[in-house]
Amino acid sequence: MSDALALAGVSLIGGRAGDRHGETFRAYQPADGRAMDPYFYSASDAELDEAATSAATTAPVLAASSGADRAGLLRAMADGMDRATETLVERAHLETALPRARLTGEVARTSNQLRLFADVAAEGSWVMARIDAADPQRTPPKPDIRSMLRPLGPVAVFGASNFPLAFSVAGGDTASALAAGNPVIVKAHPAHPGTSEIAGRVLNRAIAECGFPAATFSLLYDASTRIGAALVRHPLIRAVGFTGSFKGGHTLMGLAASRDEPIPVFAEMGSVNPVFILPRALLERGESLAAGLHASFTLGGGQFCTKPGMVFLDTAETAFLTKLRALTAEAPGFAMLSPGIAGAYERGLRERVGLRTTEGQRAETGFAAQAALLETDYSAFAGHPALHEELFGPSTLLVTGTDRERMLAAARSLRGHLTATILGTDDDLREYAELISILETKVGRVIFNGFPTGVEVTHAMVHGGPYPATSDGRSTSVGSQAILRFARPVCYQNLPQHALPAELRDDNPRKILRLWNGRWQSN
Repeated sequence: MSDALALAGVSLIGGRAGDRHGETFRAYQPADGRAMDPYFYSASDAELDEAATSAATTAPVLAASSGADRAGLLRAMADGMDRATETLVERAHLETALPRARLTGEVARTSNQLRLFADVAAEGSWVMARIDAADPQRTPPKPDIRSMLRPLGPVAVFGASNFPLAFSVAGGDTASALAAGNPVIVKAHPAHPGTSEIAGRVLNRAIAECGFPAATFSLLYDASTRIGAALVRHPLIRAVGFTGSFKGGHTLMGLAASRDEPIPVFAEMGSVNPVFILPRALLERGESLAAGLHASFTLGGGQFCTKPGMVFLDTAETAFLTKLRALTAEAPGFAMLSPGIAGAYERGLRERVGLRTTEGQRAETGFAAQAALLETDYSAFAGHPALHEELFGPSTLLVTGTDRERMLAAARSLRGHLTATILGTDDDLREYAELISILETKVGRVIFNGFPTGVEVTHAMVHGGPYPATSDGRSTSVGSQAILRFARPVCYQNLPQHALPAELRDDNPRKILRLWNGRWQSN
């Protein structure tokens, strides 16, 4: 625990430690509500400007670096995270009350994610190089036209509350932005500042070891929202990555749009993640579906953006419901990540009046919450828009009396979500085939006979969805396609070979896959 005990509590401005001045805050232990040492100091306006200015100066250097060099940096970061696992897990456990086993897995996920983007950067075909060769014999002559994706410049990343590692300092936004060749400035989440500092030191160490400019990465603290807002408004920031609430993401979108030069905000803002239980599956394996659903909506205290928060089924009284009510009533209490999250969850439960409610146990201390199973029928659900909204915590809403036509109508009424789950048999799926075609317009990931909690980090994964699940439903924050958020296409017309990026030269020195005169090839 030497790193944790030596926490400085100051921002990391490129390669240097920030100053101890201005507003301070502390982390709290969710399990008992006690404040933790040390005090953390909010970044000053001058420190923010220094981080942004030095990142902008560094941006051309990173843009000119090779994919192989960036891959080396990302792998060094991954190795550093692995080495720091024990220290990261211990501090994160204190700051979040998440189980050590879960956090150990999250460190591994974070380092594996860094290595995935290292592979993407090293291979290089992600730049989508396209070449349309000149044809001087054509009338009029056709020019030589080549294009590829190029990095945007300094990217601001906001750490998430519910994933102190995989969606925070060294998480997917940071990894994908660095892989694309952008410097990154992370605004640490105030709920786990110590974990953030430890991870930030790991990244700085890797940057120094690999010979990259110190301003490749900075970490800023903020006791409120002032520095975060100023970061988005800073004229040298070129894009924003955010994981959090709809309110927070929407605020950042407004700030970015109001700039003299608007910039993109790639915000993941939460989701209800509807589940549709089809008749034959409910009849054949109701109890096992109840156990799976309960485990999913209470996992991590229900503090997952993919928590199943809404369930549609037809029959009101089944073995499924009996089992689910019993499991919920027996569920132990949960420690939520922050007092704000705990309070919002409690208010949300009390505002959902007139529903049949089964509640679990509640902890006596800390940021406590209890599991809750809420039940209503389709008619009441359809007439109360508030029931369609996310309730972040260990609860789910069952909507019974949902026959086939009502189920399809419910699917059509959905706003944007990250996931939708169908639990059924093959015969169910054939009978409800239309459900898939509806859901693919509403979500980023359609799941069959599984539960949405647990997002695999792969090339094909999509962790996104139409608004309001995200600010841009064409993007993903998990999987190798996440790199595309932090790059833009640039076209080069009639440039000589020596002036072109290596990826666009005739001899293709990187041997990447390219679209040459309309045909994909790698020679």
